[in-house]
Amino acid sequence: MKTSSIILIALGAFLLIIGFWGCNGYNGLVGADQGVKKVWSNVETNYQRRTDLYNSVIKTIEGSANFEKSTLKEVMEARAKATQIQVDVNDPASLEAYQKAQANLQGSFSRLMAVAENYPNLKTTDAFRDFQAQIEGTENRINVARQDYNKAIEDYNLRVKKFPGVILARLFGYNDKPFYKADEGTDKAPQIDFNIK
Repeated sequence: MKTSSIILIALGAFLLIIGFWGCNGYNGLVGADQGVKKVWSNVETNYQRRTDLYNSVIKTIEGSANFEKSTLKEVMEARAKATQIQVDVNDPASLEAYQKAQANLQGSFSRLMAVAENYPNLKTTDAFRDFQAQIEGTENRINVARQDYNKAIEDYNLRVKKFPGVILARLFGYNDKPFYKADEGTDKAPQIDFNIK
């Protein structure tokens, strides 16, 4: 009788330890998943700040007489596409689509800024000068937010892939998440031509 009591106590202790480990592990996965969502929200917030700044400068440029409307229209279309994409941090395809739309918006806006340089009246407006100062800070914020997102993804993915956490992760459907990647072609140094005539 004493042996069976010891076995029951040992079995009970073992189940208690497994239960504690399971609850702790599951709560850690939930916390890491929520952390990723929070950090991604910060990325989106900074992109929204950039879009809001773009909207302000577009209105300033629209008010400028004789401005090249085709370039402005291209930016407005890219802005509309970039703001329509919904991202699921668990879906690499939606993250890639979001990145492409943001890169397209940034590229079309860069072309708009190049065209705007040819309009001296526009460059002297307070709104345009304020925009130029704010956009640099916003781009830095976006870069930091993307780095924070990738750090949160790294922490989450390690929790999901390392043993023994991988057991709970698979059991409860937690899979690794995609990192925010650099735009295609940014791994090559840009060619700069100083052939000024």
